[in-house]
Amino acid sequence: MATTGVASRLNALLEKAGLQPLDAGTAAKFEIYISLFVRWNARLNLSAIRDEGQILSRHIVESIVVASALPAEITSLLDFGSGAGLPGIPIALCRPEVDVTLAESQSKKAAFLREAVRVLAISAQVHADRAEALGSVFDCVVLRAVEKMPKAVAAAVKLVAQGGWLAVMTTEKGLAGLKTAAGAEFRWRETVPLPESHNRLLAIGQRVNLKV
Repeated sequence: MATTGVASRLNALLEKAGLQPLDAGTAAKFEIYISLFVRWNARLNLSAIRDEGQILSRHIVESIVVASALPAEITSLLDFGSGAGLPGIPIALCRPEVDVTLAESQSKKAAFLREAVRVLAISAQVHADRAEALGSVFDCVVLRAVEKMPKAVAAAVKLVAQGGWLAVMTTEKGLAGLKTAAGAEFRWRETVPLPESHNRLLAIGQRVNLKV
């Protein structure tokens, strides 16, 4: 099955970013997700970005970069403050072996997430409440464009399992403050630059046991 339209443009952007193109089946699911995103965004203001090209380059490609950069061994992931499902839904599409939880407290956005999970038939659950209310921990917690990021990071670290990972999409300017908010338990990898941006990056830290 050949990719067409949006899927072909997405694969071209991925190749430009130095990533492998998506297989036809995954690319087709991304095309469905983007179509659903555009339709719901017109009514719910899921994102300030309306242009399809910018949705591809800013939202989707960045999320796929995250999916490819996350450690191979993770089996459970929380998208903290998922919003429109970014980056959680692209991670679920690219990494079907990972059990993804999408936490979103705004009811209308949570409704969109439920519809996206249903239509795409992905291995993901929607938690329609604040992420802090979850009573479990995860191999990885990821945050992107969450309001009051330092405060959110401080809450998110409580949901990271021992030896697990915290992944934060941020800017060069904001990184130091978020590392401070995460605390001394985290050891950080070299940052991953995000495509089509001069200062946006992905920071991934592992929770380590500091007890002697």
